[in-house]
Amino acid sequence: MNTEGLKKLNQLWKKGTDFLGTEYAIMGGAMSWLSESNLVSAISNAGGFGVIACGSMTPDLLSKVIEETFAKTSKPFGVNLITMHPDIDALIDVTLAHNVKYVVLAGGIPTGDSIKRIKDGGAKVICFSPALILAKKLIRSGADALVVEGSEAGGHIGPVSTSVLAQEILPHIQDVPVFVAGGIGRGEVMASYLQMGAAGAQLGTMFVCSDESIAHENFKKIFMRGNARDATVSVQVDKRFPVIPVRALKNAASEDFLDVQREVIDKYNSGKLDMGAAQLEIERYWAGALRSAVIDGDVERGSIMAGQSVGMVKKIQPVSEIIANLIEQAAEQIA
Repeated sequence: MNTEGLKKLNQLWKKGTDFLGTEYAIMGGAMSWLSESNLVSAISNAGGFGVIACGSMTPDLLSKVIEETFAKTSKPFGVNLITMHPDIDALIDVTLAHNVKYVVLAGGIPTGDSIKRIKDGGAKVICFSPALILAKKLIRSGADALVVEGSEAGGHIGPVSTSVLAQEILPHIQDVPVFVAGGIGRGEVMASYLQMGAAGAQLGTMFVCSDESIAHENFKKIFMRGNARDATVSVQVDKRFPVIPVRALKNAASEDFLDVQREVIDKYNSGKLDMGAAQLEIERYWAGALRSAVIDGDVERGSIMAGQSVGMVKKIQPVSEIIANLIEQAAEQIA
């Protein structure tokens, strides 16, 4: 390890480590079915910041996962909540009742009421921002930190690449820590964003095949065979009916999603569903398809969500080793 580079690295992301209360300003991306107590606690115990993916969980299930995580780590971690979840207020209450100090709001623009509810409960709020104008609005609404996630990421994504978002946002946001995400697979890239002004980085894809990940053996095998061009974006059937694009390894589920959209659009056109309910039905498809792949090992009909950094995942290794490699690469680059 380059000691001079490590010293500079610690200086570069001090804003991030001070905010998170961690040794390293590396956040774990919240991945449904994967970011549960095992992986989250492993990331936090290794010096990073694990984040529970609530996804479509009920309040009772989220409560159970939070309790399990606290049993496995005494280090800081957060909970990622989807803003369009119908029980968002109850999920916020559960998170605060367990004294979780960090809440990440994703899947849409959070309301001012949600942000205030979390802050009044004693937790810090981290929000995703896909544009500079929204970043400024979220800060005015009370966001304590931001995540800038580009289209190279896995799962639900925005339309703009990480490198462009970083150039657009980092020079202009000094008030709160900004973490960069999407397509980050090596420490050198992480270091470059820190030198541009980022407070830290968020990685998800790189942790999928860790020892501590509960992903099925089939899922890990096909994941390690994947490369950047295999991680494609879902197709939108009808421009009148916008759905959030999802990046995943191409398989039969990619085609199934087209059929699901057509069925939901028919329900919407016939008046059986309003726009909000229809979008939730789409979300439920992805949650079910992802579970089929991650938990049950159905890598043909299930969804294999992956970022474009998937081509850099070539072996199963402990979370602590993944983080140590990132730190070493970043320190060398900075030195």
